[in-house]
Amino acid sequence: MDAACCAVESQRGMVQRNASVPPDQRIELRMGIHVGDIMIEDGDIFGDGVNIAARLESIAQPGGICISDDTYRQIRGKLDVNFQDSGEQELKNIARPVRVYQLRPDTPTSVGQTASGGLALPDKPSIAVLAFQNLSGDPEQEFFADGIAEEVITALSKAHWLFVIARNSSFSYKGKSVDVRQLGRELGVRYVLEGSVRKAGNRVRITAQLIDATDGHQVWADRYDRALEDIFAIQDEITHSIIGAIAPGIVAAEIRRVHDKEAAELGLWERVMRAHWHVSQLTRENCLEAFRLIDEVLQRDPKNAMALADLAFNWHMGGVFEWTKETLPESNERVADAARRAVTADDQDAIAHTALGIYELFANRHDDAIKRLKRAIELDPNSSFARGYLGVALSFGGEPDSSIIALEEAIRLSPRDYLMHRARCRRGASPSCQIPVERSQDIRRCCGADRTHYPGAHRR
Repeated sequence: MDAACCAVESQRGMVQRNASVPPDQRIELRMGIHVGDIMIEDGDIFGDGVNIAARLESIAQPGGICISDDTYRQIRGKLDVNFQDSGEQELKNIARPVRVYQLRPDTPTSVGQTASGGLALPDKPSIAVLAFQNLSGDPEQEFFADGIAEEVITALSKAHWLFVIARNSSFSYKGKSVDVRQLGRELGVRYVLEGSVRKAGNRVRITAQLIDATDGHQVWADRYDRALEDIFAIQDEITHSIIGAIAPGIVAAEIRRVHDKEAAELGLWERVMRAHWHVSQLTRENCLEAFRLIDEVLQRDPKNAMALADLAFNWHMGGVFEWTKETLPESNERVADAARRAVTADDQDAIAHTALGIYELFANRHDDAIKRLKRAIELDPNSSFARGYLGVALSFGGEPDSSIIALEEAIRLSPRDYLMHRARCRRGASPSCQIPVERSQDIRRCCGADRTHYPGAHRR
């Protein structure tokens, strides 16, 4: 505790000292703190405790402090500062990863601005999409590279749960060599998407990577190789592929970030993410805990569309697997109520419409479900979640050919999605899609039977 207090006060003192000093003459300290055993010999100290503290110091930002998980547990809630979870880190010459918490020099001290003059992070996930680099040496490919980034910005902007920096700001860094962490501070975003385009003959290679700007770690990366036949069709295809990957990546990263926090430390968005994680586990205990957390969110924000959509799906799965005391018809009414409230709260939210579409689907209102899910796809063309359920609705509604198309589109958008067992199962059944009513319970279980994850993690 004393070491943490000393470190915080020292860094605050350095901020005051540097305020009147030119940037190139400032002294900025990095600090690392760990709790562990040490050995003393001939006036010197050594051991793993010292080594870990030294490694933590090396990864701290100038003016910042890094502490280990052991340290964080001892000081949590006792200081008037907010250490942010940076996840497990591989430290040089340390055998096992260490969970690291950081106090950065840009920790918010006032609304909208930080001590270092940067922008504070919004209360929801935030991202800047940089102009993709043209590595082809062909100036004519510049429009293609810019076009991909612009399409990604447009698509991400449709996700109301995400704060997206406008093109004019993110493209202002084009052609410049910029440290991602500094860029994140200047734009006030947690995530940065960057990429490149390289053309060789009649083929093009596109790379993209999503970076956590708070610590510089890579969240996701992929590479796409395509033949240049229809350049605009390729642009659309790559855009859909990138969106289909990074949206789930951000949600997964947000869930990891808040997973180990104490309940009292959670903000509204973090509480939504914690509830979202519990829904995703598909067990009785997690279902009931998700209800509790969602209730806390809705008490503070009754019109939170994301929480209401999660509530609808939680009631759906709770009814299917008999995790609640309510009967299945009673659970279905709860699904309907939560989903309708989600749509009322935000009629432009794709997942809210998807939640209501799921209710209509399992209420045997197939035509209504199809219309509703198509509306969700209009709002978010990259939602494999909505497309997958549209495929199921079309299959149940007697449109096997259209069902197969929708299911294949869902699989194409998210080929490694754990939920694709549902799409593949329904795709195989589509040619003979007349399902007896008495098999509806089996269908419900098939469409929600993967108990390891939750489709909502890949929905946005």
